[in-house]
Amino acid sequence: MESFTERVITIIQHIPAGKVMTYGQIGQLAGSPRGARQVVRILHSSSEKYNLPWHRVINAKGEIGIKAEGAASHQKWMLESEGVTFTDRDTIDLEVYRYQPESF
Repeated sequence: MESFTERVITIIQHIPAGKVMTYGQIGQLAGSPRGARQVVRILHSSSEKYNLPWHRVINAKGEIGIKAEGAASHQKWMLESEGVTFTDRDTIDLEVYRYQPESF
């Protein structure tokens, strides 16, 4: 596994319950400021294998990035069960819920 992938997996594993990070934020922290799409691919291919809390990763607008209705509502339910609240526009207030680790 290459080091960027390892860093992404480590970062996602450490997102605490009740907090979220964005794809771009994770990419930047892992060493690739424009790596949001790579983070999406890593999540897609590695979530099950590494038991990643995939539901804690959202887009930069504070929205659930998954478009499939069943998956999106499941992600929303999982976040709400951890205490994350959504606005009436179905977004998450990143000022409140964004996890901002110092480094990895």
